[in-house]
Amino acid sequence: MIRTWKPRSVSTGSRSNCFRPSPPPCARSADPFAAAVRLAIAGNVIDLGAKSGLTEDEARQAASSALDQPLLGPLAALQQAAARAQRILYLCDNAGEIIFDRVLIEQLPRGRVTVAVRGRAVLNDATREDAVLAGLPALAEVIDNGSGAPGTVLADCSREFRRRFGEADLVIAKGQGNFESLHAESAPLFCLFRVKCPFVAEHCGHPVGSHVVWRETRPSPARQAL
Repeated sequence: MIRTWKPRSVSTGSRSNCFRPSPPPCARSADPFAAAVRLAIAGNVIDLGAKSGLTEDEARQAASSALDQPLLGPLAALQQAAARAQRILYLCDNAGEIIFDRVLIEQLPRGRVTVAVRGRAVLNDATREDAVLAGLPALAEVIDNGSGAPGTVLADCSREFRRRFGEADLVIAKGQGNFESLHAESAPLFCLFRVKCPFVAEHCGHPVGSHVVWRETRPSPARQAL
């Protein structure tokens, strides 16, 4: 089922008609966690299409086909890290795909997850308002990063957010923007995104259009709150 909602427009911060897809349940999948990751990444595709006239049928097809899309990267390592982690920080990306983030957050250990959104409306990135509309406060604590910058630029984020980032033993970052701004950080980091440009394709080693689970593999130094 596709329900209508009104996400912010890129230029004005107002609301304009678009689709808010209700993703198919993952419980019936043989691997609910893998299905949830696929849907969370696929939401990024639907968000992009919504701004360029994506039809209801196309949105539904994109959500359904996500379960068959090849998923590249260490999915099993992400699932293991999520099972072990006591403090998971989940960084949202776009407003239009946050309902798909909910599907994955439901698969993470309850009571261990903090969801972070942007501090201010920027482009089409998710804010507290979008998190509330998606029902995320019923699943996890929701905070904002104190920043209006695209991606997650730690130097521009609030001290409280940087403390949460430093204390997390697993950071799950959605979207290519978060990958671009965080991939150089020494952190227990997994990025979930669709490769959208040749530069990122070269950096992550996967072709444009790929759905990717990317893991920070450098040894992490002793970390403390920033």
